[in-house]
Amino acid sequence: MSKSVYIAEKPSVAKAFGEALEHAYHYNYRKADGYWESDEAIITWCVGHLVTMSYPEVYDEKYKKWSLETIPFIPEQFRYEVIADVRKQFNIVRGLLTRADVDTIYICTDSGREGEYIYRLVDEQAHVEGKIRRRVWIDSQTEEEILRGIKEAKDDSEYNALGAAAYLRAKEDYLMGINFSRALTLKYGYSIKTYLNRPKCVVSVGRVMTCVLGIVVDREREIRNFVKTPFYRVMAGLDFGSRTGDAEWRVAEQSRYFNSPELYNEKGFKEKKSAENLISSFGQLPVDAAVEKSEKKKEVKNAPLLYNLAELQNDCSRFFKINPDETLAIAQELYEKKMTTYPRTDARVLSTAISKVINQNIGGLQNYGPAAIYAKSVLQHESYKGIAKTRYVNDKAITDHYAIIPTGQGLQNLKSLSPTSAKVYEIIVRRFLAIFYPPATYQKVAITWAVPMPGTEFIEHFYSNFKVLTGKGYLHVMDYSFFKKKEDAQTGSQNSSGSSGGSADADENAEGSGDEEEEMTDEEFFEELKKLKKGSIMPLKELNLKEGETAPPKRYNSGTIILTMENAGQFIEDEELRAQIKGSGIGTSATRAGILTKLVNIGYLNLNKKTQIITPTQLGEMIYETVTCSMKPMLNPALTASWEKGLTAVAEGQISEEEYMKKLDDFVRRRTIAAKQNDYRGALNARFNQVAVNYKKK
Repeated sequence: MSKSVYIAEKPSVAKAFGEALEHAYHYNYRKADGYWESDEAIITWCVGHLVTMSYPEVYDEKYKKWSLETIPFIPEQFRYEVIADVRKQFNIVRGLLTRADVDTIYICTDSGREGEYIYRLVDEQAHVEGKIRRRVWIDSQTEEEILRGIKEAKDDSEYNALGAAAYLRAKEDYLMGINFSRALTLKYGYSIKTYLNRPKCVVSVGRVMTCVLGIVVDREREIRNFVKTPFYRVMAGLDFGSRTGDAEWRVAEQSRYFNSPELYNEKGFKEKKSAENLISSFGQLPVDAAVEKSEKKKEVKNAPLLYNLAELQNDCSRFFKINPDETLAIAQELYEKKMTTYPRTDARVLSTAISKVINQNIGGLQNYGPAAIYAKSVLQHESYKGIAKTRYVNDKAITDHYAIIPTGQGLQNLKSLSPTSAKVYEIIVRRFLAIFYPPATYQKVAITWAVPMPGTEFIEHFYSNFKVLTGKGYLHVMDYSFFKKKEDAQTGSQNSSGSSGGSADADENAEGSGDEEEEMTDEEFFEELKKLKKGSIMPLKELNLKEGETAPPKRYNSGTIILTMENAGQFIEDEELRAQIKGSGIGTSATRAGILTKLVNIGYLNLNKKTQIITPTQLGEMIYETVTCSMKPMLNPALTASWEKGLTAVAEGQISEEEYMKKLDDFVRRRTIAAKQNDYRGALNARFNQVAVNYKKK
């Protein structure tokens, strides 16, 4: 009797497949070393990667010694080998895949480029022939989804383009890492080692990692070079009888200061004296302020889009001060415990298909205490029925997987979660349920006040902005249990609505821009404000000077750097090029956390565990200078993102594997040769001295 082999990426995933088949078809397994077997099926697993690319010395012993004479190293045929530590499991898997009684292989590795690569390496190294290969593609590890994935499994040849992209990604990292790291280490490693008085120095260069180093160093230098500029604003206190309301002066055409060189901007002055002169020119207070214009409008704020991995990593950095690797591990844990869907996704929306059965996910959440009431309400009002017509469902915005959402299952595993994992699950659940709730609504009143200047023809203007929350809508759902104050939870939920992250501009809003709104809870007073009409008079009873200063851009933290990697286009000034790489960031959702961790581990970046703030080290800045001199394109986010876009094009069949490899070969060859021929040691020593100034011990 012929059998099918089901091969997963990890033992825990293999167990989920085995249990699903056992429950559905009553398979009776016997457990052996490295696999399960019944009369109908065999369940086995990898342990992550079983096969890897061979080191250069496997091709020829001469490559073992690093030498400029032996690079660029670009083999015509790449070699692979079994990883020594997992050879036992590889031999078990090879034996199962090549057994005579096995006719079909169900590939159950993670549903993505890396999962495809892991299996194909094993298949190739095990010399599997004459078998039917079916690719199982699932979005969660629930029994229903596993059985659906098996039933709908396609021939693996339909994923050949994805497999080609996976091989190319590995070749790209391999060739750039080996050739560029050897070239720069041989040319400049001794200089860096000597300068820092270290026993050795390897200049590690990577397609993605070097670019990320550059982003962090550039931001640190922006901060160092930033010159704070003070500015001075004038604030007014208006007497409304029941309470005092604030207003801010802003220049207008009728102002004495219109087009004045004394202005810093339309809301403040360069010099303190100028602001003081404005205050004194009003004479004895109070003076009458007349309503020149009163605008009333409603504001609607929708629930944020769902989580992808980058957004989840950013929020976990902000809320829980954990790094992206830790967040990914928790997301993987929740996935393997059947509580959430596949974590390594870039999408923030649902597919049309899942939207049709989304009530099943919601139904299961009725048993999740912190959010049960919200799940019941969604089901009771059937607000899930129109979700397919909203911005939260978009098949065009999904490549491999839809957003991370709760499955509504696996809740029996809640007790086994760590406190942090439980909190991560909570924010995923709340973000999910929020999309089925109406938007939050606000009433806003914006008032322009005119104050004639005594004894002159000038009129100065002040501006007040008030708003009141009239309907919490989705904010009801976002009252996180781990915040001490509900208002903190609301702030957290509103702030996590999916900013691009990482581009934190110089912040003139540090002291307020004049457009900030005073959010109120006094609805009675707000109703009084709404009644104000043009010509209404209120006493302006006090004027105060408020000093502010421009602020430098913020340092990256472990969350915002992930978002920055995802949104590499923000660094590209050319609009056409920016549009071309839209959707192709630096690295992938599966690799970004690991890249950041590697940069920290090799000492190029420093990660403050308490704050999650990221800064370069002296060594990291010296590596940055070395790369800047010798192969500057490696620091360019546009180039790095374009490589990633090229891999996506291969996966989608838009360009061939051969085309991509030809460009890669040319790039590696040219850059390696240029690095060998040029010598920047003299210039670098001066640059190292400039870097060192910022790291002198106090």
